[in-house]
Amino acid sequence: MNEKVKCTWCQDGGMQEHYHDTEWGIPCHDDRRLFEYLMLEAMSCGLSWKLMLQKREVFHACLADFDYERLAAFTAADIDRAMAYPGMIRSRRKIEAVVSNARSYIQIQQEFGSFDQYIWSYTDGKTYIYQSRLDGAWLTKNGLSDRIAADLKKRGFKFLGSTLTYSYLQAIGMINDHDPACWRFGQLGGTVVG
Repeated sequence: MNEKVKCTWCQDGGMQEHYHDTEWGIPCHDDRRLFEYLMLEAMSCGLSWKLMLQKREVFHACLADFDYERLAAFTAADIDRAMAYPGMIRSRRKIEAVVSNARSYIQIQQEFGSFDQYIWSYTDGKTYIYQSRLDGAWLTKNGLSDRIAADLKKRGFKFLGSTLTYSYLQAIGMINDHDPACWRFGQLGGTVVG
């Protein structure tokens, strides 16, 4: 496969392309990283992914480096500090959601042993390639993301509907949604499903 062929969405010669080449779609099993990706999705609600990549270091600085245990202990004063941090997205509701989501995340870890075990149980540890993707379709949500989003909501997660959950599943490599011509597609592989 020609390594110069990439997904068209990432070809900006900058952050998005670097993210595509080094992170997007690579199966992730580290709970800290899984939480970071999930909270980036929550923060992206109504905003562009490019902005999330641009603000990523700001988020690390004011959201306890995505340490869910530290975030779960955030007080109103901590949220105020995050709100005042230079360059931070000024949405108190989103920052409060990240704090609340950290608490829900820890509850899942306690129930399943790790968030990794919880999330990957939905695909029995496999990366899925949807036949529709091979046929040229670009999905933004599906039955899998619907089920996971509904369960996350039931468990108290906020700002994570089916579309953002689908994006999350792409990011962590549960769904290989690279363009079939992209060099990453074949490298990452997966199990083709209906």
